[in-house]
Amino acid sequence: MINYEALYKISYGLYIVSSGDKTRGNGYISNTVFQVSSKPARFAACCNKNNFTAGLIIKSGCFAVSVLHKDTSPDIFGRFGYKSGKDFNKLEGMQIKYGETGTPIILNDSIAFLDCRVVQTFDVGTHLMFIGELVQSEIINESQEPITYLYYRQVRKGIAPVNAPTYIDRSKLEPKVQSLDLKKFKCSNCGYIYDEASEDKKFSDLPDDWICPVCGSEKIDFIEI
Repeated sequence: MINYEALYKISYGLYIVSSGDKTRGNGYISNTVFQVSSKPARFAACCNKNNFTAGLIIKSGCFAVSVLHKDTSPDIFGRFGYKSGKDFNKLEGMQIKYGETGTPIILNDSIAFLDCRVVQTFDVGTHLMFIGELVQSEIINESQEPITYLYYRQVRKGIAPVNAPTYIDRSKLEPKVQSLDLKKFKCSNCGYIYDEASEDKKFSDLPDDWICPVCGSEKIDFIEI
């Protein structure tokens, strides 16, 4: 038997993994970036096979990791987590630095970055795992703390998108008993659910300028479920 709630106990960070060059670049939100060796310093990054960035990493042989902080804006999560680079230029209007490998690195809401050259690639099912050797790394902001996936879920009330390796079908979770007069509202853009049972106020009492904490969509974009 698998208790899917147990999977939420695994600790992760949250990052933007990017790839490409000055002609075309892209990136996606990832919570599966981790160091796999110290000498040489190598890092693993998992990417869904359907992600536009996967093709860029394969083509360029490089990827970069931007470490996000706790106060990262909803626009960053919406842009890099819930939109496709196949039909939207995610890097347009962003603060970009090109690393030593030529990879575009997103500086917005980042506290550090890693620039890596791919040395191995593994097919792990729905995702490809790229092992990159560290070429360059820098601290951008020492005053902010890195955001964790736990903080993102419990405080920011975010959810993993379908293409994330840690995505869990909510129908597999144990149902929780809720009061009949409390409702749920779902963001039609990113799928975030505002559950009145776990919030301090009802959805109708939220101000009109309230926005989705995950993707920045307006209150009007939510539907009752």
